[in-house]
Amino acid sequence: MTTDRTHSSVWSHLGAAVLVLVALVPFGWMFVSSFKSPAELNGVDQRLLPSHLYFGNYTALLDTNFFRYFLNSAMVAVGTTLIALFLAILAGYGLARFTFVGNRGMLLIVVAAQMFPAVMLVIPLYTTVKSLNLLNSLVGLTVVYVSFALPFCIWLLRNYFLAVPVEIEEAAMIDGCSRFRALWKVVLPPAMPGVMAAAVFVVIQVWEEFLYANTFIDTDKKWTLSVGLNSLIGEYTTDWGRLLAAGVVVMIPVLIVFAYLQRYVTAIAGGGVKG
Repeated sequence: MTTDRTHSSVWSHLGAAVLVLVALVPFGWMFVSSFKSPAELNGVDQRLLPSHLYFGNYTALLDTNFFRYFLNSAMVAVGTTLIALFLAILAGYGLARFTFVGNRGMLLIVVAAQMFPAVMLVIPLYTTVKSLNLLNSLVGLTVVYVSFALPFCIWLLRNYFLAVPVEIEEAAMIDGCSRFRALWKVVLPPAMPGVMAAAVFVVIQVWEEFLYANTFIDTDKKWTLSVGLNSLIGEYTTDWGRLLAAGVVVMIPVLIVFAYLQRYVTAIAGGGVKG
């Protein structure tokens, strides 16, 4: 029995390693190709590795508004994450701790909101943002992203708050803490893995989103990275080296965030949260 389990573990680890390798191949090719010269990228005789390191693709980004797009995406991602987490903490705590008329129905609405395709919400969101005079602004785009990220964050944090014993919160309130202070000082620290996992979800969703950014932003100086990268694709010709270099730069922040917070995401994937 022990031998069978050992063999099963070896095969499972081997399968996981193969899947990871397959998933990393496109990113590895993109990284290596970003250091190829235009002649090597467009040549007939393609090689896996460049004959020499060519940094012209990265310096060519300086001739575009790429870094402005990068800054726009960073501001929207940070703003969306902070606002969404703050609102989700309050809403998730309320759904976990209080029983009121419509509690169950509200939770079902939160879960159902995650099932709507993004394209179905474009028109109602556009109408709402226009009525608020926030079209073609990063603030308006942030509002849209917050509404898109909130349902998952609320559901996730509610489940984490349910796992925190009520007794420690009651003890803190007996010692003189208000409910709001007990939430931030006593309840939130044990639920911090859920907060970090929600942060990873929001950052990745905002960083790669294209549909809403392309719909609500018209001015090129306010474009986010996804729209900016799309603009690098020409109608007749495309500088593939520059596009590959931009893709590498865009990928780095996501990898850093995920590498730093991946243990929280792993805990959720491994069954760390029970509804």
